[in-house]
Amino acid sequence: MQLAFLVPSSEYGAVVSTIKDFGAAPLLPDLEKYKDHSKFYYFHAPGGQVFRVVNSVSTFPKNGEGYVYDAEKASKYGADDYGMKKYIFAFLKRGPNRDLPKEEAAELQNAHLQNIMRLAEEGKLILAGPFFGNDDLRGIYIFDVETLEEAKSLTETDPAIKAGSLVMELKEWYGSAALMEVAKIGMTLQKKSITD
Repeated sequence: MQLAFLVPSSEYGAVVSTIKDFGAAPLLPDLEKYKDHSKFYYFHAPGGQVFRVVNSVSTFPKNGEGYVYDAEKASKYGADDYGMKKYIFAFLKRGPNRDLPKEEAAELQNAHLQNIMRLAEEGKLILAGPFFGNDDLRGIYIFDVETLEEAKSLTETDPAIKAGSLVMELKEWYGSAALMEVAKIGMTLQKKSITD
């Protein structure tokens, strides 16, 4: 049996819907009979996991229990049985040709960012971003490609690589297939484009 405790709130209806999505069925207690516990609502369902919702904040069991496996999404994103997949991780490092005139450096940076956007729109680049500070290690790319050779060919389209302003070190990396959803979520969070 699966037991959930819900503290009533303005979002109670949404909380109930969420619990139902996990296959739980509500048991509405006789509040007079259980008046000492009238602030709780009880749910049970097969599975043996325990859910507890307090002030609309859910705490779920560890190790992924209580979550519904989405075979279609796992297949779409190439996830293995552990929800993981291979990516190519690129470390962007300071290149030998950094001493450019200010205007030329600004144009090169804009072209670099435009190329990032293009690769992301093509679905090849999952994540990209700079490191803070002014060290030789400048940023990272995470590519959704199978081989180092394919990732190398993509990095060579970067104007900053072509100009020698940046160099890249590529590594195969094993990470969560959930990263495949990051770009889509990110588009809903940004007010401005990085190329504006």
